Amino acid sequence: MTDGLLLVDKTTGCTSHDVVRRVRRLFGQKKVGHCGTLDPAATGLLVLTLGKATRLTRFLISAPKVYAGTIRLGVTTDTYDASGQVIEERSTDGVTEAGIAEAMAAAVGTSEQAAPAYSAKKVGGVKYYELARRGEEVPESHKEITVFDFQPTGPLANDQIPFRLACSSGTYVRSLTYDLGQKLGCGAHLASLERLQVGPFRLEDAVDLDSLGDEPDVDDLPENARIEFDRIPLPFSEVETDAQQERRITHGQTVLFRELDCAEGDWVKLVNRAEQLIAVGSVTERIGESGVGVVQPRIVFKN
Repeated sequence: MTDGLLLVDKTTGCTSHDVVRRVRRLFGQKKVGHCGTLDPAATGLLVLTLGKATRLTRFLISAPKVYAGTIRLGVTTDTYDASGQVIEERSTDGVTEAGIAEAMAAAVGTSEQAAPAYSAKKVGGVKYYELARRGEEVPESHKEITVFDFQPTGPLANDQIPFRLACSSGTYVRSLTYDLGQKLGCGAHLASLERLQVGPFRLEDAVDLDSLGDEPDVDDLPENARIEFDRIPLPFSEVETDAQQERRITHGQTVLFRELDCAEGDWVKLVNRAEQLIAVGSVTERIGESGVGVVQPRIVFKN
């Protein structure tokens, strides 16, 4: 059993679950998860959790994402991307690079975004795109998202413009593209998309599964493509434990820390003196202003 993260450069035409299934088969790995879906037509970074690390997926999946892509102006599709049916074509006369940049900049910030009809979001156990394909009404659902950066990265040519986007987890890039086209008055869809970054993980460190052959050895993977379990960076503070505290943690018991730079309710990464990840816990109590706090182990790992 291999425990840790695997950074994969996903190719076009396969789903994120296709990649998960392939990794299970290639490495004989039963437990494999992923930290954020990519549409079949999208390429780029897919962060996979393996073995014990699958229990950390919920902490890693919420990391912000960075994308590069291309927007096609003047054509709107039912899926908001190039895989859908064209539902409207409009003239792009009068649309300028400056106007596009201004409209993109206006999207920066926190807002409510509606999930597209053709998405994997579920209602009553049924995916939105299944309802849409059957011609049934898809319920409107909104989610708060944050766009940190959205800007063109090249000139407008043949009604297409390249862009770079940094956004919170769960943002539908297709919907941002659709909204941009509506704001510009010409319509638009997402022509191509590549994910460059998930939290601290970068595409340039990922491995292309097609390059591994039929029977790859996990130990032969490129060093940067595999993150050992104990070295997984989590989006909260790390606290070192002594031997007595470690024993209590492995039995699921609360632990008192005298210098805890966390607020009540915060998550903490608990490591032993050998820098091994032994648990993830939450702060259940802060005692005065002394820095003393109580941590309850929530996810305990056996080393």
